[in-house]
Amino acid sequence: MITKKPKGTQDWYGENMHKRTVIEKIARDLCKVYNIKEIITPVFEHTELFQRGVGETTDVVQKEMYTFLDKGNRSISLKPEGTAGAIRAYLENSLYAESQPTKMFYVTPAFRYENPQSGRLRQHHQFGVEFVGSKSPLAEVELISLVTTLIKKIGLKDAKLHINSIGCANCRKTYNDALLSYLHKHEDKLCATCKERMQKNPLRVIDCKVPDCRAVVADAPRTIEYLDEECKEHFEELQTMLGELGIPFEIDTGIVRGLDYYTKTVFEFVNKDGFTLCGGGRYDNLVHEIDGKQDIPSVGFGMGLERIIYFLEEEGVELESATVPELYVGILGKEARAQAYKLVTRLRMEGVVVETDYMDRSVKAQMKYANKIGAKNTVVLGTNELEQGKAKVKNMETHEEVELALDKIAEWILKQ
Repeated sequence: MITKKPKGTQDWYGENMHKRTVIEKIARDLCKVYNIKEIITPVFEHTELFQRGVGETTDVVQKEMYTFLDKGNRSISLKPEGTAGAIRAYLENSLYAESQPTKMFYVTPAFRYENPQSGRLRQHHQFGVEFVGSKSPLAEVELISLVTTLIKKIGLKDAKLHINSIGCANCRKTYNDALLSYLHKHEDKLCATCKERMQKNPLRVIDCKVPDCRAVVADAPRTIEYLDEECKEHFEELQTMLGELGIPFEIDTGIVRGLDYYTKTVFEFVNKDGFTLCGGGRYDNLVHEIDGKQDIPSVGFGMGLERIIYFLEEEGVELESATVPELYVGILGKEARAQAYKLVTRLRMEGVVVETDYMDRSVKAQMKYANKIGAKNTVVLGTNELEQGKAKVKNMETHEEVELALDKIAEWILKQ
């Protein structure tokens, strides 16, 4: 073999591919009900988009992006998340000129250079939604409702909603001053990165994963204590609506999210071990950060497909089984190939899953294979069946057989 897959990537096939397909279908069907349209953006963007949108002081931009110079000497980065690209597309294609709000979803690969672990890979795949144009807390409620419904439909039990508010630019200044004052008192215990961050964006220190930094910020001031009246009212209305909908939640002042574009509401769905399934929130300043002109309020979330599969396996949740063939058409002799495949094609045109023999196996080996792939019925076509114009269809579970004219087999299978 020439090479192996790069560290932190995975091949999708078999059972895992089936799980991913089922999850994506549930997500897509749910977006259809919520009238959310799909968007596909490039896998790579100009690096500046993520520097300005995601934030230069974030771990994503400082440590995790795959960045390179193209042949035109332009700095290009593989997308580390889906939001910035979706908002860039919203602006570049003037979607703001259409009736608002604009609701978009995507299923996209994302790339982050970090240490691979359970449910987290260097190339992972995100299901995300961006709700652009509304400043109402109802926009957050809609996305939280969607995620809550998705979790239920998938069958997960251990994923609780945690919410927080990190305020807006008005109240953030007061909070940053208080936080910076606190951090200066403990600066000697902070990592080198946080010492730099506290000068540019003190809120990022709250999100640091280094144990010593986490110990310091455990007693740091919280954003929720410094909200202005507008942000406080927004957060209270959000809580009221979640209560009305019967969506349980916990206020978690430790959530600030790892990206600079968040304002006001931030939320995560977390299991009992503190492992995050999904994260999102409001980002009212992102549009302005990208185009420098417009102020358009927005909300969004991202959910890793690998992370969902990890949660499913942790809880032992079984998704619906993969589709099995309704009929296996065995072939005995070259003379029967054309007629056998004619039957296969007829049923496939009707949307029926059918399989046949491509390996010139013996009849015994074909029946063994049909049993292995879970075929519900089998029929073998050979010279005798062609001459007599009939064949026996066998139910693989009950072992009952029914003899049918060759031109009636498809009709009989369709009725089953």
